[in-house]
Amino acid sequence: MLIKRPEDIKPSEITDQSVYKSRRRFLATAVAAAGMSIGGGLFYRGGDVHAQTAAGKKLAAYKGLPLGPFSTDEDLSDYDDVTSYNNFYELGTRKEDPARNAHQLKTSPWTIEVSGECDKPGTYHLEDILDKQPLEDRIYRLRCVETWSAVIPWVGFSLGDTLKRFQPNSQAKYVYFETIYDPKNLKTQNIKVLDWPYREGLRIDEAMHPLATLAVGMYGEVLPNQNGAPLRLVLPWKYGFKSIKSIVAIRFMREEPDTTWNMLQPREYGFYANVNPGVSHPRWSQKRERRLGEWLKRDTEMFNGYGEQVASLYSGMDLTKFF
Repeated sequence: MLIKRPEDIKPSEITDQSVYKSRRRFLATAVAAAGMSIGGGLFYRGGDVHAQTAAGKKLAAYKGLPLGPFSTDEDLSDYDDVTSYNNFYELGTRKEDPARNAHQLKTSPWTIEVSGECDKPGTYHLEDILDKQPLEDRIYRLRCVETWSAVIPWVGFSLGDTLKRFQPNSQAKYVYFETIYDPKNLKTQNIKVLDWPYREGLRIDEAMHPLATLAVGMYGEVLPNQNGAPLRLVLPWKYGFKSIKSIVAIRFMREEPDTTWNMLQPREYGFYANVNPGVSHPRWSQKRERRLGEWLKRDTEMFNGYGEQVASLYSGMDLTKFF
């Protein structure tokens, strides 16, 4: 199979929406359900795989979850669309590859290595991360740089509250995240598509913002592998590549960390990656976006519509320079 390098992929191939089919949307009243318990685990639509991960067990205890404080009343994107059209290069470079290759990702047991400028570094099991975490259904509009967007009911908890448990010190100015590196099972990692492992980063104040979320589920069910199981970041005011999947490492840093797409194409992908319709990608405009499952485009909103919540983080910054 031919694997295209990122510079070989045409914009038309990235943004083509012909693969979508209109499907009926999930009823909003079903969103609050935390999933169905079968044999001590949770299952997710699209397969008969029972989730036995710590996240699945934790979700089983949360039924009838209330909507989070930043929820939108917009129509939800279709679950089948959200789980079958993904960017997750570890599972393949085509949009349909991650769902097809989801079985390659082994999510149990799962540990997260915490290091750097903090008083409680160490290797934590996922159970430790989830311990006493108040899960919430948070319905967010998550836009991606490919000019498509979605409305997804994430089940997750505050990134900032989690980071505080590791007691970052005064030298911690940035937070670095790293995705699993497992070329034995994740076959694409044997090809130089990206500089593996995938890595991302935030300023510490961004990471501590209430909108920054660690997700372990969506649509009231355990997070599917192709969507970043068992633990991923959700940053609804930034383009999708900032919301790193399958996190295995968190590091508190003094200096701005290197991030995967910025390292690969710094002219195209900035460190901040805030949704900004006024700054065009060098190969396409970002003024308009297409929502997953729809044919017509709509205007892109500054900060993805969350300007009231996050604009103060960037006060005084030139957002055409710090893009």
